[in-house]
Amino acid sequence: MIGEASEPSAAGAASGVNGPTPGERARTLAYGVAGGALAVPGVPYTPVPAHVTDERGRPLLLMPSGAGAVTALDGEPDVPATLRIADVAPVPLADRVRGRASLHGWITEVPPGERRAAAVRLSRLHPRPELLDLGTTGTVGTAGAAGPERPAWTVLALEIAQVEIEDGWGSATLEPEEYEASAPDPFVVIEAGMIAHLDSCHRDELGAMLRRLDGLPGRPAARGGPAPAVRPLGLDRYGMWLRCRVADGEGAGDTDLRLVFGEPVADVHGLRCAYRRLFAGGRARGGAHADGGFVGNFTDVPNGSGER
Repeated sequence: MIGEASEPSAAGAASGVNGPTPGERARTLAYGVAGGALAVPGVPYTPVPAHVTDERGRPLLLMPSGAGAVTALDGEPDVPATLRIADVAPVPLADRVRGRASLHGWITEVPPGERRAAAVRLSRLHPRPELLDLGTTGTVGTAGAAGPERPAWTVLALEIAQVEIEDGWGSATLEPEEYEASAPDPFVVIEAGMIAHLDSCHRDELGAMLRRLDGLPGRPAARGGPAPAVRPLGLDRYGMWLRCRVADGEGAGDTDLRLVFGEPVADVHGLRCAYRRLFAGGRARGGAHADGGFVGNFTDVPNGSGER
């Protein structure tokens, strides 16, 4: 349900966008920050040590050469596979899973001549020492022995056939064209640090914004009742997710709220400006901040079952 904190700002009304599209959400989940595991028929789930996506959104997976998902390619040009991704909140919460994605398609081994470029792309997000050894031979620990002509580590590419996502906005299924045509959120790499900073330094300001509502949407606060404990859960260029816990006579309950910025932001400077306006509005006694930085629409998502 929707709770109105104030009238929408002119900027928010003009933008007409309150959140990312399914394609943007899928590209953000698949970007490489969230952890993943590879499912191949006849092979146990294989954790992926590191993965990124290229400019088309195609996942590149750093894998031990002795892993079952890699050896399944012996004698085969490709095999069907699914990359399963779980997005976990960067702050300690009772239920930290914010979203899941399943990327279905076919895996192939990146040819030796293209592995250096793949390693460079992987290193920008995951500067791991294994990337220096993609051209060497050796033994892959307990995963199995690498043959004399096979490097200890390799890179797999997943050609996308279909993408499924499930997160705070709901579930969606995407065809490869829609997925490829979308872009990840511009803050996907720095979001974890921003959320950790908000959680450690700005909980009071976040709580002040909620107190302007005189309680959570659909759940008015009793006079003199306890204030909700507010934790940041996620952010993107359109707004923020907040995790709120309120203790009442029946115990404590969690609710996830969506806070929409006045307009989408494109860079860190714009994000800082949005925060300043939000916090200034939270300290104000009246409605939205005068310069239109706060839309004031909260989407209420009860979170009592451990599932988003």
